[in-house]
Amino acid sequence: MCYVLFDVGGSKTRVGVSDDLSQLTNSVAFDTLQKSAEGIKKITEEAKKLAGDQKIRMVAGGIRGVLDGEKEGMIEDPGGVLTDWVDESIVSKLKKILGAEVFLENDAALAGMGEAVYGAGEGHEIVVYHTISTGVGGAKIEEGMIDDYRQGFEPGHQILDVDHTILGEDVEPTLENLVSGGAIEARMGMKPYDIAQDDALWDQLAYYLAHGLRNSILYWSPDVIVLGGSMIVGDPRILLDDIIKYTNEVLGEVADVPLILDATLGDEGGLYGAMALLQQKV
Repeated sequence: MCYVLFDVGGSKTRVGVSDDLSQLTNSVAFDTLQKSAEGIKKITEEAKKLAGDQKIRMVAGGIRGVLDGEKEGMIEDPGGVLTDWVDESIVSKLKKILGAEVFLENDAALAGMGEAVYGAGEGHEIVVYHTISTGVGGAKIEEGMIDDYRQGFEPGHQILDVDHTILGEDVEPTLENLVSGGAIEARMGMKPYDIAQDDALWDQLAYYLAHGLRNSILYWSPDVIVLGGSMIVGDPRILLDDIIKYTNEVLGEVADVPLILDATLGDEGGLYGAMALLQQKV
């Protein structure tokens, strides 16, 4: 008997299995398919291959965007990346094909749960996770569980009126529009990984990100902030020491800065989060 785990991101989809929910037994990754029917078919095909002769007991996974109230599927993708997946009953389709109970969560929240239970946040009661990648997402994890929410967490869409000259009057000055990989590519005309580490841009991004973390600290009062995503754990990257320096600077004497750490689970954070979720369901 095994457990199936999946993570549907904007660019990559990962599918894995675990025999005991304590470690990842095996996993595969492939480009996310824009058509939901094709994507669901691919997920189930890979799940069955990984499971082999074992019976699938339960399934859990994450997808980007805003989920419906029953967490059956996505009702909105603010980034407009997976529009064909919107209003699809992902849970019921996976359940029908795989013959097991299925649980769905937002992908960033699930990755945060993985880091809180298995990764950099392990041992801390209140963990805030932010992923800075193509977009910006995140969640608050308390005692190993994703905080309750009505419409999901969207820290990337907070307004940061740092300097209107950066984006111009026509672009909303959100955290995502300031620091995400997608925004940098649109602004600079090149992929972030093609920008040298010694370019002044990376220092600027640390300064902008610190303003977003200031809000997270004041609103959520965490023990630790864990940062993941390609803009943080990639190469080149927004440097952790710069992030900590500027977060102390923008907070001043308003509040103490908690631990700020790099994520440790890499691309498999969402799969570990799915394991953590299933631990609560068995």
